[in-house]
Amino acid sequence: MTTTEFLAERLRRAGIRDVVTVEPASGGLAALAGIATRENAPPVFVKAFADAPDSDAFLTEAEGLTALRDLGGLATPEVIVANHEVLVLSLLQPRPNDEAFWERFAHALAHLHTSTVHSRFGWHRDNWLGRRRQVNTWSGDGFAFFAENRLLRWLAEPRVEAALDPADRAALERLCDRLPELLPVRPACLTHGDLWTQNVLATADGRAALIDPAVSYMWAEVDLAHLWITAPPPEARRFFDVYAELTGLDDDWQARMPIIQLRQHLAVLSQFDDDWGAADTIRSTLAPFRPHT
Repeated sequence: MTTTEFLAERLRRAGIRDVVTVEPASGGLAALAGIATRENAPPVFVKAFADAPDSDAFLTEAEGLTALRDLGGLATPEVIVANHEVLVLSLLQPRPNDEAFWERFAHALAHLHTSTVHSRFGWHRDNWLGRRRQVNTWSGDGFAFFAENRLLRWLAEPRVEAALDPADRAALERLCDRLPELLPVRPACLTHGDLWTQNVLATADGRAALIDPAVSYMWAEVDLAHLWITAPPPEARRFFDVYAELTGLDDDWQARMPIIQLRQHLAVLSQFDDDWGAADTIRSTLAPFRPHT
C-alpha cells in the first residue's frame, strides 16, 4: 500500500469519506503526512504512523495545539479528528518570506511566554517529541526538571547509548550538576517544545501559525534555542531582537543556546539513524565538561 493509499484509508476509518485525492506532504520526520482534497469540504492535512503504534501521540498533539491557542493566543490549525490512528487538521499556508511576518511572530511568541507563567515545571500528562515519550512529571525546580526529564532521560535510548561513550555520558551528568551555575533562574511558562523553523506556517490572513507541539511548562528559552540553532531564514533576523526587547532578555542569551538545545539534539539522536550531525554537536557542547578539562 502506498503512502497516499494508507492515508486515504485512515481518513475513511475516521469517517471522512469524500476524499478525492491525497498528495504526500514534506517536512515531517516522525509520521506519514499528506494533503487530502475533498468533494464537499475544504482540503485537510492528515498524518498517521506507518506502523500504527498504540500511543496517544495524536491526542496529546491535538491537546497541545488547543493549549497554545486557548492559553497563549497563538494561531494553530483546527483539529478535525484526533485519535490513536490519525490526526486531521485544517490546512495552513506556507509562511511568507518577509521580515514583517517574523516581527509579528516575535510579538506572538513573547505574549505566549510572558502571559502563561506557571508555578511548576511540567504538564498534567506526558506527551511526545517525535516518536519518543516526553516526560512531564511536575517539579518545582526547573534545573532538576531540565536535567532529569529533558537531558538525562535520553541516555537510556539505544541509539544514544551507542553514540555516546562513557566520557560523554559523564560530561552530560557533570553539566547537569552545574546547571544552576550555567543558566539563570527563569520561571516556567507554556512552551511549544518543538519550535524549529519547519513548524512555523501561516494563516490565510498572514499570521504565524504553529504545528507539531510538544507542550509543557518550561523555560521560554527552550523555544528560543530551537529557532536559533536550526538555521532560521535571513528574513527572521529581526525576530530575535524584537523578542529580546519584549521579554527583557539579557545580553548573554545567545551563549546559553547550545546548552539548552542539547535536549533537542539528544532527542534527534535517539530517533534517527541519520542524526544530521547531532552526535558531533552534543560532543562539542559537552567538551568543556569532560574530566580532563
